[in-house]
Amino acid sequence: MSELTKERIEEVLQQVKGPDGAGNIVELGLVQDLFVSGGRVVFSIRVPADRAEELEGLRRAAERIVSVLPGVEKVMVALTAEKAPCSASPTPTPPPPPPTPSRSTPPRNKPAAPSPVNRVPVPGVKNIIAVASGKGGVGKSTTSVNLALALQEAGLRVGLLDADVYGPSIPKLMGVSGQPEVLENRIMKPLEAHGIKLMSIGFLVDEETAMIWRGPMVVSALNQMLREVAWGELDVLVVDLPPGTGDVQLTMAQKVPLQGSVIVSTPQDLALLDARRGIAMFQKVDIPVFGLIENMSHFVCPDCGSRHDIFGHGGARAEAEKLGLPFLGEVPLTMDVRAQSDAGVPIFAANPESGAAQAYRSIAQQLKGSLEA
Repeated sequence: MSELTKERIEEVLQQVKGPDGAGNIVELGLVQDLFVSGGRVVFSIRVPADRAEELEGLRRAAERIVSVLPGVEKVMVALTAEKAPCSASPTPTPPPPPPTPSRSTPPRNKPAAPSPVNRVPVPGVKNIIAVASGKGGVGKSTTSVNLALALQEAGLRVGLLDADVYGPSIPKLMGVSGQPEVLENRIMKPLEAHGIKLMSIGFLVDEETAMIWRGPMVVSALNQMLREVAWGELDVLVVDLPPGTGDVQLTMAQKVPLQGSVIVSTPQDLALLDARRGIAMFQKVDIPVFGLIENMSHFVCPDCGSRHDIFGHGGARAEAEKLGLPFLGEVPLTMDVRAQSDAGVPIFAANPESGAAQAYRSIAQQLKGSLEA
């Protein structure tokens, strides 16, 4: 059996003709970001932006021809659309004169129409909740895993998707490693921990691998982790989104049928400033914001039990009131939360009666009520 290498992949991809039938996609330099890890193959094909939809068949052909190679378990292929370079600057055309003001003239600063939204349901999954943050380092992933466990305790069948491709944390936080089993039709079987079904790019690539992918590549990988996984019947799928409000987050919000979102922030003004951007993004694509969570709300001294407001206190509650959104609760920062997260046992499972676990339990009950409503 030939070893599965980049060279072998490029060799078979030479059988795929270029966009206009001339040459092949390898000789034309269209194959980019080629990555091989075990039986997983990931790459992108660079095409003109205005032909991306037209050339979807080319992407499928490349995926099929690689998928039949011995040793290949999963193939992820994305079209990376790039705008054609500008030609020599033509003679500029003078702008038309401004219209004569009249009562029928529409305002010139009318906002642009939002990008098209096409949310396709995921079979077997009743509800999808996004856990998001405007910036990294606020404990969004820790919140995601503990909320998933709290929702399960509330009687729901729960799955957890780690959509943070550049910095997957769920495998570490849930204490799970290994690769998902590939079933019929190359559908992946999710891994499981504490009764929660899990999927993460961290299960598909080595832990030390740097994910240097363009936006379309990330969206393609996330789409496969969402839709080519045997989730079974779930009452709720919790999606741990990447931090920020870039193209990846916006595209996911437009393509995934989210029932609602949860915004995680710490109390200080800088984090709240970024949280506002996250809220604005979901509002732009008409996704309800179920509320704000103030994480690391205060620190509890493990020796004396005294409370310290390291990052300030009450900022997220005040922001929620200002924006007219529900405030879901405060989660304290304790030594146990940090230690149990590092050990791969979420605080909700390790110490269900702790203050942090009680906070997650209360938040989960509110989210369950929002879904039922």
